[in-house]
Amino acid sequence: MSLSNTQIGLALSVYGIVQTVGNFASIYIADRFSKKILIPFSLVCVGLVGIYISTFPSFYGILIAWGLLALFGEVVYWPVLLKAIRLLGDSTQQGRLFGFLEAGRGVVDTIVAFSALGIFLLLGSGAGGLKAAILFYSVCVIVAGVLAYFLLEDDKINTTDDQGNEISKNQAAWNGVIKAIKTPEIWVVSLTIFTIYSIYCGLTSFIPFLKDIYGMPVALVGAYGIINQYTLKLVGGPIGGYLADKKFHSSTKYLRFALVLAAFAILIFIFMPHEKLNIYFGMCLTLGFGAIVFTMRATFFAPVDEIKIPREISGAAMSIACIFGYSPQLFCFALYGFIIDHFDKSLLGYRIVFALMGFFAICGVVVTTILLKMIAKKQNN
Repeated sequence: MSLSNTQIGLALSVYGIVQTVGNFASIYIADRFSKKILIPFSLVCVGLVGIYISTFPSFYGILIAWGLLALFGEVVYWPVLLKAIRLLGDSTQQGRLFGFLEAGRGVVDTIVAFSALGIFLLLGSGAGGLKAAILFYSVCVIVAGVLAYFLLEDDKINTTDDQGNEISKNQAAWNGVIKAIKTPEIWVVSLTIFTIYSIYCGLTSFIPFLKDIYGMPVALVGAYGIINQYTLKLVGGPIGGYLADKKFHSSTKYLRFALVLAAFAILIFIFMPHEKLNIYFGMCLTLGFGAIVFTMRATFFAPVDEIKIPREISGAAMSIACIFGYSPQLFCFALYGFIIDHFDKSLLGYRIVFALMGFFAICGVVVTTILLKMIAKKQNN
């Protein structure tokens, strides 16, 4: 596409800006319109943008396309999907629902990504192969959108206020936005997601860490990346969901336990003599820590049901959680990368990054403890 690294970075920045600003609008959109309309519409639009990208547009066309991908994929689609998952079951099933969502995404990621890779290689690994792979992705998303329209049920929007007065759908949506914003438990859930996602962002430093400190050969990088991105998601989701629902009987209690475990694990990891350890042992250590994080990432939206958020404002609640919960991606990747480069990719730089991850884990323990007290207070009222 004849893009420089700076131009690619600008496209990703446009994506992030549209996502962050647009999620404020999704607080209203997610509960104003039915998922039967929003999910198919957003998926088909993402597919159409993909078809446009396959024409290899100019740099300004790329900027517009990436902005539209963020609009349809992150603003319209993602909070509505989370709302739809929440409404599939009651409070005793939330961990498993979100856990299997994560696992299902892992399965689809693997199948679609490797299929696209096969098409790319089959057509010569050049521009033609890339175009075909992008078109394949686009068709998959459009087909998913069409199927979603026929398989999803329609939402019933409540058009009466708390006093029983008849109001318009617009007013009902705005009332939901105000109610969600005024609910302190939603903000504490958002902070919980914030701390876990900050730790999750640090997982990207494990591959350079293993290369720089352990001397991991390039041949192992691909295998490690597949396990880290696909296998842990496939396994971590169901395990996290099962533990949250069946063993702890509370997603928040499980998240606090996992955060305590993560804090201790990373603390021990920081002070280990990494220069003297075997590469495979180092891979197992980092993958083990990653597994803990993936079980949390799979279930960190489940507490929305525990705080007894009314189902009619689920979309607004999920949108607020997305805005602030995912905000670490705006600074964590850059911060961790800066620290590693500033200390010349030395063990000290990596230890500082891991210490920050441990700090966020400890903050998460504090936040989940506060959330558990809020949940207990609500249950006693």
